[in-house]
Parts: sequence; C-alpha cells; structure tokens
Amino acid sequence: FSCQWAKAHFRFREPYSDLAYALEAGKGGTRAILMAVQAHIIKYLLFGRNTEDTHLERLCRISRREQGEALAAALTELLWTAGGGGRAITCLVTTTTHILPCGDYAADNFTERIQLFEFSEKAAAQEFIYDHINCFRGEGSHGVILFLYSLLFSRTLER
Repeated sequence: FSCQWAKAHFRFREPYSDLAYALEAGKGGTRAILMAVQAHIIKYLLFGRNTEDTHLERLCRISRREQGEALAAALTELLWTAGGGGRAITCLVTTTTHILPCGDYAADNFTERIQLFEFSEKAAAQEFIYDHINCFRGEGSHGVILFLYSLLFSRTLER
C-alpha cells in the first residue's frame, strides 16, 4: 500500500458542527471507499436512529459517540452485504505476528499482524465494531486498509 493508503483512516469533522456527519477525505485511491461508507453513514443518521430532530438536525447535531455509532453501523452494513447477509468478518491489528514472510512477500509490519473475527449475527458484528471503533478511526490505525481487508474476507476470495 502507498503512503496515502497507510495513513488513511475514518476521520469525521468536528462534533456538533454543520458537517459533523462528514468524513474527511484526502486525495487518492481511498476516496472511493470513504464515499461509499459516507453514504451509509448519512443513511443511518437520517433513517436508522429514533430521534425527534429534523432531517438537517439529525445530521448536524451529533456527538463524537454518535459519530462512532454511525461509523460502526455503516461498516457493519457494508460487511454484512459483502458477506451475503449471513456473515461478516472484521480484521483488526494485534501485537502478535500471524503470518511469517516467505517467497515474494515483503513484510509491511501490518498485514502480518491482522487477526480475523467472524460473526454470523449482524448485531454482534456491529457491537464488536463499535467496541473497536478506534481501530478504524484512530490516527495511524490503517483504518481504511483494515476495512478493505474486512470487505475482501467477508465477500470471500472465491466470490
């Protein structure tokens, strides 16, 4: 992955601002993934929450916690769809090396430490992602790459 991909994570604008619902997207190949997730975030904020706010208020008056909930719901929805509606796989980075470099594979000190977590219930997947949301939105987390790996494993390489 390029330096842009390695730095990419899910970063929202300031909570309680006019653009509190919006992800920040830099230039480069990660924009397409960020915009797909952004669409699901907006869908969740407008239609997935039970609130008395107007449509515009539903988007703007959200806290950091609500941003995390919206991101978890969006990521889960996309992974669940990729998994065919029966499963989702989430990838997280651990401190343990799970794969040793061999052959033409050059170690990146990231991919070797990925651990897979499989879910057969959508609600459990969403709760797990919310509990680990900083793994996707934290600075230096490689959050977009983790999500891309999660999508690939949820979809399966065969499909």
